[in-house]
Amino acid sequence: MQTVSVKPADAVNKWVIIDAEGVVVGRLASYIALRLRGKHRADYTPHVDLGDHIVVINADKVAMTGRKLVRKQYHRHTGHPGGIKTTTPEKILASRFPERVLELAVKRMMPGESPLARKQFAKLRVYGGADHPHVAQNPEKVDFKSKNSKNAKVA
Repeated sequence: MQTVSVKPADAVNKWVIIDAEGVVVGRLASYIALRLRGKHRADYTPHVDLGDHIVVINADKVAMTGRKLVRKQYHRHTGHPGGIKTTTPEKILASRFPERVLELAVKRMMPGESPLARKQFAKLRVYGGADHPHVAQNPEKVDFKSKNSKNAKVA
C-alpha cells in the first residue's frame, strides 16, 4: 500500500448545485465546507485544493432551528473606537443580501485565514433566488434536503 498524494495539476473539480429552500443553515454549511475542502474524496490531500465548485440557490429561504433567527447575533467592528455593530439573521435575511447568512456560516466552518482557505471559499457561489449564471458548467444536482430528515426544518 502506498499513500496517494495528489498534485495540484491532477486535481479535477466538479460543479455541484444545491437548493437551500427550507434547509437548516448549520447542517447545510457543514456539508458545503466539507465539499469545498475536498474531504469527501478518498484522495484528499490537505495542502491541495481538491474541493468542488458549489452553487447554492434559494439561499433567502433557508431555515434556522429554535430561536436562532431572533437571538443569534453577528458582530463586526468598523475600526473606530466604540464601533462594534450587531445584527441578527432575521435582519440579514430581510435585507438586500440574504445570502450572507449562509456565506458567514460556511466561512466560519472553513479553516483559519490562509491562502488555501481563501481559494477554497472563493469556489462558493450563493444566490438568493432560483436563477444562477452557471448553467454552462452543467452542475450536478445534490438533493441535500432528502439525505436526512433532520436537514429540513419541519413546521
